[in-house]
Amino acid sequence: MASITPISQSQALFKKPEFGVLRGAKSHFLAKPIWDFSQRSKLFSRKSKMVLVVASTSGTASAAAEKHKKRYPGEAKGFVEEMRFVAMKLHTKDQAKEGEKEPQGPPVAKWEPSIEGYLNFLVDSKLVYDTLEKIVNSKSSFPEYAEFRNTGLERSENLAKDLEWFKEQGHAIPEPSMPGVNYARYLEELSEKDPQAFICHFYNIYFAHSAGGRMIGKKVAEKILNKKELEFYKWDGDLSQLLQNVRDKLNRVAESWTREEKNHCLEETKKSFKFSGDILRLILS
Repeated sequence: MASITPISQSQALFKKPEFGVLRGAKSHFLAKPIWDFSQRSKLFSRKSKMVLVVASTSGTASAAAEKHKKRYPGEAKGFVEEMRFVAMKLHTKDQAKEGEKEPQGPPVAKWEPSIEGYLNFLVDSKLVYDTLEKIVNSKSSFPEYAEFRNTGLERSENLAKDLEWFKEQGHAIPEPSMPGVNYARYLEELSEKDPQAFICHFYNIYFAHSAGGRMIGKKVAEKILNKKELEFYKWDGDLSQLLQNVRDKLNRVAESWTREEKNHCLEETKKSFKFSGDILRLILS
C-alpha cells in the first residue's frame, strides 16, 4: 500500500521549486535560483511518480471493492436464473447435475405406485393449483400477481378432466389430504403478507411440474395406467414458449425488488420443496 509521507514531502518541495540550498563551507546560509534545468527536471519527474502512485493506489482500491462485491449465481441472466440455481441444488445428484441433496428413497424408475395413491396426489395437486389460480385472479393489495393470470401454465382445469376420467373408470375420488390442505393454507397466508415468498412457490410449482413432474407422470402412467397420458401433462401451445413468457414476467417483477427481498424469495425455496415433496410422496401411499 502506498505511503502518504512521500506525497506530503513532494508538496513541500513544489511550493518553491526554483530555490535550493547551497551546501558549502562559505555559503551554507545563502540561497540562489536553481537554473540547472536537469535538476528541475528531476523534481518534476519525482512529482509525476508521486501522482502515479496515488492514481495506482486509488485504482487498486476500486478493483478490490469490485472484487469483494458479491455476485449471486445466475444474477447476470435475471432473477429467474437465480431461482433455478437454488432449486437445482436441492435436487439429488441423479435428478440434476447441480444437485447436492442425498437421496431419501428409491429413484422414480423403481417406484411402485398405486391407483389410490396416485389419486391422492392428483386431488391434493388440484387443491394447490386451485389456490394459486384463485390468488392471482383475485383483487389483491399486490398488483404484481396480476402479471401471472392466463399464462397457459394453469393446471386446475386439466386436473378436473383427469379426475372425471378416473371417476368414469369406477374409481372413487378422495377428499384432499393434509399435505395438500396444509400447502394451500400456507400459500393463502403468504399471498396476503409476503409477495416475494409467494412468488417463489408460484415459480417452483409450475416450473417443476413442467420438467421433473412430466417425467414422473410418464413413469407412473407406464406402470399403472397402460401408458395413458393425462391432461395434467398437456399444454395448449408450445410449452417452451409459455415458460419463457412467464420467465420474462418474473424477471420484470423482480426488477423492483431490493437485494434483501430477492434473497428472502430464494430462501423460501426449501419450504416449497418440502411442501411439494409431501404431496409427491402420496403417489407411493
